Amino acid sequence: MSWLEEVRRIMPSHPGAGDTVDWDTIEASWGTPFPSDYKEFMAEYGGGAIDDYLSLMAPEPHSEPGGESSYLGMQQETWNAEDVWRAGRPETAEIPRLIAWGVDSSSDLLCWLATDSDPDKWPVVVWNRDDVRWTEYAPGMVEFLCRLFRAEFDECPLGAVSLWGVGSPRFLHRAEEQRLRKAGISPWTGEPDPFAGMFGD
Repeated sequence: MSWLEEVRRIMPSHPGAGDTVDWDTIEASWGTPFPSDYKEFMAEYGGGAIDDYLSLMAPEPHSEPGGESSYLGMQQETWNAEDVWRAGRPETAEIPRLIAWGVDSSSDLLCWLATDSDPDKWPVVVWNRDDVRWTEYAPGMVEFLCRLFRAEFDECPLGAVSLWGVGSPRFLHRAEEQRLRKAGISPWTGEPDPFAGMFGD
Protein backbone atom coordinates (compact mmCIF):
# COMPACT_ATOMS: atom_id res chain seq x y z
CA MET A 1 0.00 0.00 0.00
CA SER A 2 1.38 3.41 -0.95
CA TRP A 3 1.51 6.29 1.52
CA LEU A 4 -1.26 8.08 -0.38
CA GLU A 5 -3.46 4.98 -0.25
CA GLU A 6 -2.89 4.81 3.51
CA VAL A 7 -3.76 8.50 3.90
CA ARG A 8 -6.91 7.88 1.83
CA ARG A 9 -7.83 5.04 4.18
CA ILE A 10 -7.27 7.15 7.29
CA MET A 11 -8.66 10.42 5.86
CA PRO A 12 -11.00 9.93 2.88
CA SER A 13 -11.43 12.89 0.57
CA HIS A 14 -14.90 14.23 -0.19
CA PRO A 15 -16.82 14.90 -3.42
CA GLY A 16 -15.53 18.03 -5.09
CA ALA A 17 -12.10 17.82 -3.46
CA GLY A 18 -8.94 17.98 -5.53
CA ASP A 19 -7.37 20.73 -7.62
CA THR A 20 -6.44 20.84 -11.28
CA VAL A 21 -2.96 22.35 -11.43
CA ASP A 22 -1.00 23.66 -14.39
CA TRP A 23 2.23 22.08 -13.21
CA ASP A 24 4.26 23.30 -16.17
CA THR A 25 3.50 26.93 -15.24
CA ILE A 26 3.99 26.37 -11.50
CA GLU A 27 7.26 24.51 -11.87
CA ALA A 28 8.63 26.99 -14.41
CA SER A 29 7.93 29.88 -12.04
CA TRP A 30 9.62 28.15 -9.09
CA GLY A 31 12.46 26.84 -11.24
CA THR A 32 12.05 23.28 -9.98
CA PRO A 33 9.80 20.25 -10.30
CA PHE A 34 7.59 19.47 -7.30
CA PRO A 35 7.44 16.13 -5.43
CA SER A 36 5.26 13.50 -7.06
CA ASP A 37 3.45 12.68 -3.79
CA TYR A 38 2.44 16.34 -3.43
CA LYS A 39 1.08 16.35 -7.00
CA GLU A 40 -0.93 13.21 -6.25
CA PHE A 41 -2.22 14.73 -3.01
CA MET A 42 -3.32 17.90 -4.80
CA ALA A 43 -5.18 15.85 -7.42
CA GLU A 44 -6.98 13.84 -4.70
CA TYR A 45 -7.50 16.50 -2.01
CA GLY A 46 -6.36 19.94 -3.19
CA GLY A 47 -5.69 22.88 -0.93
CA GLY A 48 -7.64 22.90 2.30
CA ALA A 49 -7.47 22.10 6.00
CA ILE A 50 -7.39 19.11 8.30
CA ASP A 51 -9.53 19.26 11.45
CA ASP A 52 -9.51 23.07 11.38
CA TYR A 53 -5.87 22.91 12.52
CA LEU A 54 -3.46 22.21 9.67
CA SER A 55 -3.79 24.17 6.42
CA LEU A 56 -2.31 22.53 3.33
CA MET A 57 -1.45 24.93 0.54
CA ALA A 58 -2.21 24.49 -3.11
CA PRO A 59 0.66 25.61 -5.35
CA GLU A 60 0.76 29.13 -6.69
CA PRO A 61 3.21 30.83 -9.05
CA HIS A 62 6.43 32.04 -7.51
CA SER A 63 7.09 35.76 -7.25
CA GLU A 64 9.81 37.92 -5.73
CA PRO A 65 9.46 39.26 -2.17
CA GLY A 66 6.88 42.02 -2.16
CA GLY A 67 5.03 40.47 -5.09
CA GLU A 68 1.54 38.99 -5.19
CA SER A 69 0.67 36.09 -2.91
CA SER A 70 -2.58 34.82 -1.47
CA TYR A 71 -3.24 34.92 2.28
CA LEU A 72 -1.70 31.83 3.83
CA GLY A 73 -0.42 31.00 0.35
CA MET A 74 2.64 28.99 -0.57
CA GLN A 75 4.67 32.03 -1.56
CA GLN A 76 3.80 34.12 1.51
CA GLU A 77 4.53 31.27 3.91
CA THR A 78 7.79 30.51 2.11
CA TRP A 79 8.86 34.12 2.71
CA ASN A 80 7.86 33.71 6.37
CA ALA A 81 9.90 30.50 6.62
CA GLU A 82 12.95 32.21 5.13
CA ASP A 83 12.61 35.05 7.65
CA VAL A 84 12.33 32.59 10.54
CA TRP A 85 15.36 30.64 9.31
CA ARG A 86 17.36 33.85 8.93
CA ALA A 87 16.42 35.07 12.43
CA GLY A 88 17.16 31.73 14.06
CA ARG A 89 20.51 31.19 12.36
CA PRO A 90 22.13 34.61 11.94
CA GLU A 91 25.54 32.96 11.61
CA THR A 92 24.42 31.18 8.44
CA ALA A 93 25.45 33.16 5.40
CA GLU A 94 23.01 31.50 3.04
CA ILE A 95 19.43 30.34 3.55
CA PRO A 96 18.79 26.90 2.03
CA ARG A 97 16.00 26.54 -0.48
CA LEU A 98 12.76 26.26 1.48
CA ILE A 99 9.27 25.82 0.02
CA ALA A 100 6.34 25.96 2.44
CA TRP A 101 3.41 23.58 1.98
CA GLY A 102 1.63 23.79 5.33
CA VAL A 103 0.94 26.00 8.34
CA ASP A 104 -1.04 25.20 11.47
CA SER A 105 -2.98 27.01 14.16
CA SER A 106 0.06 26.85 16.45
CA SER A 107 1.95 29.00 13.90
CA ASP A 108 4.22 26.10 12.98
CA LEU A 109 5.60 26.10 9.43
CA LEU A 110 5.90 22.91 7.36
CA CYS A 111 8.29 23.11 4.43
CA TRP A 112 10.40 21.10 2.08
CA LEU A 113 14.15 21.47 2.30
CA ALA A 114 14.36 21.75 -1.46
CA THR A 115 18.07 21.37 -1.99
CA ASP A 116 18.24 18.02 -3.82
CA SER A 117 17.84 18.04 -7.60
CA ASP A 118 15.31 15.19 -7.17
CA PRO A 119 12.20 16.65 -5.46
CA ASP A 120 11.10 13.17 -4.38
CA LYS A 121 14.12 13.19 -2.04
CA TRP A 122 13.23 16.48 -0.36
CA PRO A 123 12.86 16.03 3.41
CA VAL A 124 10.21 17.84 5.40
CA VAL A 125 11.43 20.50 7.83
CA VAL A 126 9.12 21.83 10.53
CA TRP A 127 9.48 25.08 12.43
CA ASN A 128 7.90 24.36 15.81
CA ARG A 129 7.14 27.75 17.28
CA ASP A 130 6.77 26.45 20.84
CA ASP A 131 10.17 24.72 20.75
CA VAL A 132 11.71 27.57 18.71
CA ARG A 133 13.57 25.15 16.45
CA TRP A 134 13.63 23.53 13.04
CA THR A 135 13.47 19.74 12.85
CA GLU A 136 14.09 17.67 9.74
CA TYR A 137 12.04 14.57 8.89
CA ALA A 138 13.22 12.16 6.23
CA PRO A 139 9.87 11.27 4.64
CA GLY A 140 8.10 13.38 2.07
CA MET A 141 4.88 15.29 2.66
CA VAL A 142 2.37 12.43 2.35
CA GLU A 143 4.42 9.98 4.41
CA PHE A 144 4.89 12.74 7.00
CA LEU A 145 1.11 13.22 7.27
CA CYS A 146 0.51 9.49 7.50
CA ARG A 147 3.10 9.03 10.24
CA LEU A 148 1.70 12.07 12.07
CA PHE A 149 -1.78 10.51 12.02
CA ARG A 150 -0.32 7.21 13.25
CA ALA A 151 1.91 8.87 15.90
CA GLU A 152 5.00 7.18 14.53
CA PHE A 153 7.58 9.89 15.27
CA ASP A 154 9.48 10.00 18.57
CA GLU A 155 7.32 12.98 19.53
CA CYS A 156 4.63 15.12 17.92
CA PRO A 157 6.32 17.42 15.39
CA LEU A 158 3.68 20.14 15.80
CA GLY A 159 2.82 22.58 18.56
CA ALA A 160 -0.45 20.85 19.44
CA VAL A 161 -1.40 17.18 19.46
CA SER A 162 -4.64 17.75 17.53
CA LEU A 163 -3.55 15.39 14.72
CA TRP A 164 -1.14 13.22 16.72
CA GLY A 165 -2.43 9.65 16.57
CA VAL A 166 -5.87 10.86 15.48
CA GLY A 167 -8.04 7.98 14.33
CA SER A 168 -10.10 9.69 11.66
CA PRO A 169 -8.92 13.18 10.69
CA ARG A 170 -11.24 15.18 8.45
CA PHE A 171 -10.12 17.10 5.38
CA LEU A 172 -12.11 19.96 3.87
CA HIS A 173 -11.23 21.57 0.57
CA ARG A 174 -11.07 25.36 0.91
CA ALA A 175 -13.97 25.78 -1.55
CA GLU A 176 -16.19 23.40 0.43
CA GLU A 177 -15.32 25.19 3.67
CA GLN A 178 -16.27 28.52 2.08
CA ARG A 179 -19.51 27.06 0.68
CA LEU A 180 -20.58 25.81 4.10
CA ARG A 181 -19.76 29.12 5.76
CA LYS A 182 -21.80 31.02 3.18
CA ALA A 183 -24.68 28.63 3.87
CA GLY A 184 -24.52 29.57 7.56
CA ILE A 185 -23.09 26.22 8.62
CA SER A 186 -19.97 25.74 10.73
CA PRO A 187 -17.74 23.62 8.45
CA TRP A 188 -16.21 21.68 11.31
CA THR A 189 -19.24 20.95 13.48
CA GLY A 190 -22.06 20.84 10.93
CA GLU A 191 -24.09 23.04 13.27
CA PRO A 192 -25.53 26.47 12.42
CA ASP A 193 -22.73 29.01 12.48
CA PRO A 194 -23.52 31.67 15.12
CA PHE A 195 -21.14 34.09 13.37
CA ALA A 196 -22.60 33.66 9.88
CA GLY A 197 -22.88 36.97 8.04
CA MET A 198 -21.10 38.97 10.72
CA PHE A 199 -17.88 39.44 8.77
CA GLY A 200 -19.05 39.75 5.16
CA ASP A 201 -18.45 37.14 2.46
